[in-house]
Amino acid sequence: MSGAPRWTVASVHEALLAKKTSARELAQEFYAQIEQRNPELNAFLALCPDRAYAQADRVDAIVAQGKPLGRLAGVPVAIKDVISTEGVRTTCGSKILEDYTPPYDATAIERLERAGAVIMGKTNCDEFAMGSSNENSAYGPVRNPIALDRVPGGSSGGSAAAVAAGLSVVALGTDTGGSIRQPGAYCGVPAMMPTYGRVSRYGLIAFASSLDRIGPFATNITDAATVMSVIAGHDSNDSTSAALAVPEYAAEIEKSVAGLRIGIPEDYFGAGLDAEVKNKVQAGITLLERHGCKRVPLKMPHTDYAIATYYVIATAEASSNLARYDGVRYGLRVQGNTLMEMYRKTRERGFGPEVKRRIMLGTYALSSGYYDAYYLRAQKVRSLIARDFAEAFEKVDAIITPTAPTAAFRLGEKTADPLEMYLADIYTVTGSLAGVPGISVPCGKSAAGLPIGMQIFGSHFGEARILQLARGFEKAGGFSI
Repeated sequence: MSGAPRWTVASVHEALLAKKTSARELAQEFYAQIEQRNPELNAFLALCPDRAYAQADRVDAIVAQGKPLGRLAGVPVAIKDVISTEGVRTTCGSKILEDYTPPYDATAIERLERAGAVIMGKTNCDEFAMGSSNENSAYGPVRNPIALDRVPGGSSGGSAAAVAAGLSVVALGTDTGGSIRQPGAYCGVPAMMPTYGRVSRYGLIAFASSLDRIGPFATNITDAATVMSVIAGHDSNDSTSAALAVPEYAAEIEKSVAGLRIGIPEDYFGAGLDAEVKNKVQAGITLLERHGCKRVPLKMPHTDYAIATYYVIATAEASSNLARYDGVRYGLRVQGNTLMEMYRKTRERGFGPEVKRRIMLGTYALSSGYYDAYYLRAQKVRSLIARDFAEAFEKVDAIITPTAPTAAFRLGEKTADPLEMYLADIYTVTGSLAGVPGISVPCGKSAAGLPIGMQIFGSHFGEARILQLARGFEKAGGFSI
């Protein structure tokens, strides 16, 4: 595939209809690429060729019968290993679920396959989606395909790397505090976090239930919009799923961006932002202005509290959600002489250092005497951050910021300092706490050739607007600015 044009959703559709290839041949081509590249990238943890070929054969039968094809017919897709797939090992990057095979499909998986998508396998991720570099996986780190000595970002690093390396056309990841957008920035591919409630979480193995979201990686905005149209929408299996109509995103994104007001919050362009990242994002903003967007300066005064707020709320919810991994019902069980000893040995061996750290932080924040001081106060600050966004969207149509403070850092560079690692999420956690949608788009490269990401936030359920801006930026040449 190297040197050849990259497959897209549209080109797969056209090739199938013209009978230039078959869905089975395409799946074989992608598996050959995975076999060649995955040993060095470690992007995939499990492959499911039987499932993929069965789906590909169904697509080929539809082509042979001359029936209409689904929107993702024959498109090879990679799935982050925290999303349940019936009959396919799903580990969450953890030893505690090393042998777990879900008995059902997540709603997002059902919707992908209903649209004809061919699921190739499960991608590596930070354990239980807890990390910013994909170095916390129990199955080894993922390497960035742009520079093998660099991290791909986390926690959805495997999905980002798979798309960037051409091992899948699109992929699903999850975003709790930046885990789709930051890997997208580091690997140089568009990566979208929808509004909380826009995509069903049914079948998503929980990290922090009030923050977790499923979203797509792609190589272009049209593909991201198409995947969003397929996976979005109400689901009765998820009580937090919004009962709202889903726009036809692929049609919406071709509208002109002229006249749109883009908010530029000064709070995101201060200390800690790498000069190369700042210059590229500023150049991206200028490019949008040249195409008719209007720059509006903003102040979002509670931004400085976002990291502390996020790491109280997220760890508290993680502590609660991960209590179920006790060696009793499913997953790893390490025998002990007593029930408590079995609990302790199972969790000690099954969880990695970062997951243990977050469980302890969260348990402390929820403990008697500290709940009000930490968790309750964090929820109040979360409301203030959400209010910053609500007030901003009274003045602007979208907000533009850097996705991450630097380009991809070296493997091992930040593992000894958890706080420094947490700060990699400084520009992404705000939108997570506010529940709004965000997309990271490529915005050129550093002098060292590393991708830089620009982030676009929208108002609640404003995915169409930010996809429109992202598509306008792409058409204007912003990806290689």
